[in-house]
Amino acid sequence: MTEVLLISGSTRTASTNSAALRTAAELAPPGLRATVWTGLADLPAFNPDDDGDALPPVVADLRRALGAADAVLFSTPEYAGALPGSFKNLLDWTVGGAEMYGMPVAWINVAPEPRGDKAHESLAIVLGYLSTDVITRASGRIPVSRDTIGDGGVVTDEAVRERIAQVMTAIRDHLAR
Repeated sequence: MTEVLLISGSTRTASTNSAALRTAAELAPPGLRATVWTGLADLPAFNPDDDGDALPPVVADLRRALGAADAVLFSTPEYAGALPGSFKNLLDWTVGGAEMYGMPVAWINVAPEPRGDKAHESLAIVLGYLSTDVITRASGRIPVSRDTIGDGGVVTDEAVRERIAQVMTAIRDHLAR
């Protein structure tokens, strides 16, 4: 079974980014298992002195999850014209491990245009630094409004669900090559 790790850059409980990723997990096509990683709010501030053999448990969990994944799908909001600090912190923790290097990755931006563009510019810089394999066919803007989030915290709008399903299929197809 091919594993895709879904990581939201938002710590907000009712985040549209997290809802999009929960929806992606629900819509994973056959042969693809998708898991939402939920430890973002628990990560300690990155300190290179702590990036050794005795990692904080939540960091060790993140690296284990990345190491078990065949690909990663990110969805992150933009705060103050860049990546949210908590999400950048998560990315900083990945640099010290080798799990992300060369990893197939994709991203979705759930904000209406032009919001979120600076966050994805910043994300592209970090993903380039990590030499990831960006799946461009699975990356892009899929606006999600709060009023389309239903019970269970998933997107209910059928057109948006179809676009999210297409992202997951594109990831599966990329990994199958």
